[in-house]
Amino acid sequence: MGNRDIVVIGGSSGATAPLRTILGALSPELPAALFIVLHIPARSLGLLATVTAAAARLPVHAAEDGMAIRPGHIYLGVPDHHLILAEGRIRLGRGPRENMARPSIDPLFRSAAACYGPRVIGVLLSGLLNDGASGLAAIKSCGGVALVQDPAEALADEMPLSALAALAGAALEVDLTLPAARIGDVLSDLVRDPAGPSLPVSPELRLEVDIAAGERIDSDVLRRIADPAALSCPQCGGVLSQIRDVKPLRFRCQVGHAYSAEVLAKEQESAVDEAMRVALRIIEERAELVGRMARDGREAGRSAVGALYEERAAEYRRYADTIRRAVLLKVPVPEPSGHEGGQGGGPQEE
Repeated sequence: MGNRDIVVIGGSSGATAPLRTILGALSPELPAALFIVLHIPARSLGLLATVTAAAARLPVHAAEDGMAIRPGHIYLGVPDHHLILAEGRIRLGRGPRENMARPSIDPLFRSAAACYGPRVIGVLLSGLLNDGASGLAAIKSCGGVALVQDPAEALADEMPLSALAALAGAALEVDLTLPAARIGDVLSDLVRDPAGPSLPVSPELRLEVDIAAGERIDSDVLRRIADPAALSCPQCGGVLSQIRDVKPLRFRCQVGHAYSAEVLAKEQESAVDEAMRVALRIIEERAELVGRMARDGREAGRSAVGALYEERAAEYRRYADTIRRAVLLKVPVPEPSGHEGGQGGGPQEE
């Protein structure tokens, strides 16, 4: 049966400080392997140095494809690849982004749940939006343990709160909600506990792990787990499908881009804002053009034509004022989930 020897940790904004606290409390004789995904920009190396310094008593590795998993070692997700766990080794996946991120927390958590079941302890730290909630639910569904940083102390409480709500909505429970200062000590105890009995792993969970690893996905594959929705993918413009019977509400497109409803709403908010600003520019240009046509008509002695164009110009300016007020009154929304200082890295190719 073994002990709970697989620990997966995820976070984004505000997660670096609690992660340092947790790693600093771990014993060099830790009988478990740790895997960490924080939302990081492509080509970022700073996180490796931060984790290595915090876990001075444990060896830290930037994850490599095929790397063997050993207890007492820490493996860190690397930019632009999903960190995926297989039996005894690591896989780096170039599958589609999830919640606009790669690496994303959910693929790590899901792959750990699918491969190691009750041996897994999942830890979700501070962060924006709700990446990690679906993966933490998968860990619980496969018999693992779920820990969440206390939202009251998290710099960004959205991820912890979303995980608590998602598991409750799926009739599951987070095992412990703790301040960061206690998580390291609790982990040191939990990893020595015997794992519970293995539970069945759903084909849907295995399919999502395969997608993150880079396996082929198309409409036929997607229909196994989702139903088409009248929504489009913010990244590729393809049709989105709603994943069946999951919490939180999630979507995928035909090429595999995945979103929770919360992240999708955030991306749509940005698109709406941009569309309104484009519309404002076009209408203001139209008002300017028609105004010039009105002046030209009056100068040519065509007063009736000039008056007509002036009326239209005034109408366009009223439209522009209405759109401008709507743009200015829009409530600011948070940036997509990311590391300290934002998601970083800019658009990246699939």
